[in-house]
Amino acid sequence: MARGTRQTDNSKKSVARFRLHGGLEELLVRRYRSDLPSYRFRDNPGIKDAIETMGIPHTEVDVILANGLSVNFSYPLQDNDIIDVYPVFSYVPVAKSLKLTPCPPDPVSFVLDVHLGKLARRMRLLGFDVCYRNDLDDAEIMEIAERENRIILTRDLGILKHRKVMCGYLVRSDHLDYQLREVLKRYDLHGRIRLWLRCMVCNGLMERVEKADVLDRLEPKTRLYYEDFHRCSSCDQLYWQGSHYKKIQLWLNNFMALNPLT
Repeated sequence: MARGTRQTDNSKKSVARFRLHGGLEELLVRRYRSDLPSYRFRDNPGIKDAIETMGIPHTEVDVILANGLSVNFSYPLQDNDIIDVYPVFSYVPVAKSLKLTPCPPDPVSFVLDVHLGKLARRMRLLGFDVCYRNDLDDAEIMEIAERENRIILTRDLGILKHRKVMCGYLVRSDHLDYQLREVLKRYDLHGRIRLWLRCMVCNGLMERVEKADVLDRLEPKTRLYYEDFHRCSSCDQLYWQGSHYKKIQLWLNNFMALNPLT
């Protein structure tokens, strides 16, 4: 029997090297985690496909430099390219650069995946328009984002790599307050906070209501001790400044002290 010989795979002769900035290196899949990740290829693939293959969704990328020149997602990779990839709000060492991240919708609004229910409630508490249901799948989230011009917030890298997704952000932290800080920073939202504008349950707008109009819905002690009431215009949920409200207000005070509106 003839002895087999090892065949060298010459199908991917070209190589480009990537430098990731602003924390993007944390998103790399394991085989690309090195000081200067190498991407091997044949022909001249678009740089967007290369970046996403390495683990980074296009929604996380704001500027790409190819050999020091700013390029867009359609740039065809060349052999021996040095590629720098930057997220939003990073310092980019060129005079002019192509911004690849679309401007967020105005007014800003969001749709959150099933893993971010607590974040949805907190964002509503700060007055942001947040669509959330715990039964939405990826296809429904993308459809809502496209139809209603909403930003996708998710813990799932996969959905952000879909070509239909224009605006989105991968929430990194497992801790609720840090998640909230991430989103406020990513979309520069501190100046847009409007406390108690929306219902935490359903996202409806809050409205002041006369006590007499809801008297039949109140427990005896609530009737006795409270005078100011608000009602959700969508789900009819009642709000007043009881013990739950005071706990939320204490959290708000602490949170805002660390995250001023400036």
